[in-house]
Amino acid sequence: MSENNEAAVETAKSPGPGTDALVVAENVHKSFGRLQVLKGIDLEVRRGEVMCVVGPSGSGKSTFLRCINHLEKLTAGRLWFNGELMGFRQKRGRLYELRDQEIAAQRSDIGMVFQRFNLFPHLTALGNVIEAPIQVNKVPRAQATARGSELLERVGLPDKADVHPEQLSGGQQQRVAIARALAMEPSLMLFDEPTSALDPELVGEVLDVMRDLARGGMTMVVVTHEMGFAREVGDSLVFMDDGTVVESGPPADVLSDPQHERTQAFLSKVLF
Repeated sequence: MSENNEAAVETAKSPGPGTDALVVAENVHKSFGRLQVLKGIDLEVRRGEVMCVVGPSGSGKSTFLRCINHLEKLTAGRLWFNGELMGFRQKRGRLYELRDQEIAAQRSDIGMVFQRFNLFPHLTALGNVIEAPIQVNKVPRAQATARGSELLERVGLPDKADVHPEQLSGGQQQRVAIARALAMEPSLMLFDEPTSALDPELVGEVLDVMRDLARGGMTMVVVTHEMGFAREVGDSLVFMDDGTVVESGPPADVLSDPQHERTQAFLSKVLF
């Protein structure tokens, strides 16, 4: 993309040196045509924090997650990752979208796990895990294979290295997807309802891997309907509705004593 064709968005300030926030969102808006999906999101995710995001379908949770790694481009607002504007650069007081290669470099430090596993069906579990380090980071195959084997063991699948996705359960496929994301050594992990496509008896094995990541200090933003996980593992809980953050705070506080009537109504339906 030539500089003359770059889309200027708006002026921006840095979130400031010395902040412990890995992600800073300021007045983030996202529209698809006339449909406003995000209507001014302000959030900070600290390094080592597990932030759980909950809310009804259509509230903008997944869209916000995709904005963090620039899979969706902001309509307005600012979003910093690791001290840098995500997807843009500032020049002469204006913001310009980065080239695809520059965005890919930023995105390589962010792992994302989707609702559906999105594994490459023609590759084995190990092949899925090592593909990006070899192709993107140019890691030698032997080194990538050794690391991939370690990651499969970490997610409880050391004996599935040579198995193709179609031979794995949904929970096993999702654990391979987590290992694949971890293979790029990300600073941040994004989870978009990672258990929603799983049979109930398979949910626990995926949540166990995520608990282990949290104990290891991984910074995580988790869109989820698993309120028990949010209460147990989350450092913060954000309730979104209609493209806005309605309420946020420590999970135990929000779940036990929600202050906003919309939060109360939502939790009354999902907490038994």
